Amino acid sequence: MSEVTAQRPPEPDWDTVTDAELIAYREAENRLRASPAARVITGDPEPGASIGWRQVSLPGRELPVRIHRPDGGRADLPFVLHVHGGGFVGTAVQSDWVNSHLAVRLPAVVVSVEHRLLAPGTTLAAAADDGWDVLRHVVEHAAEWGVDPARGAVFGESCGGLISALAAIRAREAGLGLRAQVLVNPAADVTGTMFDHPSIERHAGSPALSLPQLRLVQRLAVPPGTDARALSPLHADELGGLAPALVVVPTEDPVADHGRRYAERLRAAGTPARLTEYAGAGHAFLSMPGLAPQAGAARAEILDFLAAHL
Repeated sequence: MSEVTAQRPPEPDWDTVTDAELIAYREAENRLRASPAARVITGDPEPGASIGWRQVSLPGRELPVRIHRPDGGRADLPFVLHVHGGGFVGTAVQSDWVNSHLAVRLPAVVVSVEHRLLAPGTTLAAAADDGWDVLRHVVEHAAEWGVDPARGAVFGESCGGLISALAAIRAREAGLGLRAQVLVNPAADVTGTMFDHPSIERHAGSPALSLPQLRLVQRLAVPPGTDARALSPLHADELGGLAPALVVVPTEDPVADHGRRYAERLRAAGTPARLTEYAGAGHAFLSMPGLAPQAGAARAEILDFLAAHL
């Protein structure tokens, strides 16, 4: 643990960070998260899963995805489209612990999207498009991926939870059937009301997600003139007819109320939604099993939920 702490880059001042400082911090932090040393925090992958990178050709761009596939798996497995957490920093590698487990134990093919991260000139709309475009690509090329296109789910954490929720909404609108959605500590609101939820003030000093970081996320996600409602699942016009949802909320999280309110809205619209709270857990706890004992129980619940629907 001390080795990881020693390698961690110093955080800039999030309220005054320059473009160059943000990019430099992100590159250094993501190198650390993808390093063998970080496994003491992010957890070891499950034996029995092959893990590798693949480039996906999407409209106007090539996007890397990280694939978790059970060894010796069939060619008609269900699939899980995963979106990692981190608005302006994060990598699919940090989620190998949970994704490899799902791949082996469901079994399923788990495709984790290395979405474009927030930065000046790269807004949340780009990351939302990455999640949706990869989902659609996997369904349309199911034979190439070795999956059953009729048995798919989305799964995301934090900003990835927001992207996954948006993908579920777009899937309904496109007539693309999903069996389930799993949203872990989702940041479901980037409108002007983003900071009005009681949990924001209660946990403003959270070490995993501070108020200055959230302000930076909003600033980058929705530049002036952007319709923030279109990027906020919490404020979607219609939430009926969506895939059944599991919403996982750590109680010591600034955006805990985002998840709670989203689960309430899903239920009110007639979409089945289970809300589970993990007492004492902080934001991003599922990506830090070496620090958060609650991660194991959450991973087991996610596995059981997906197994029941896929």
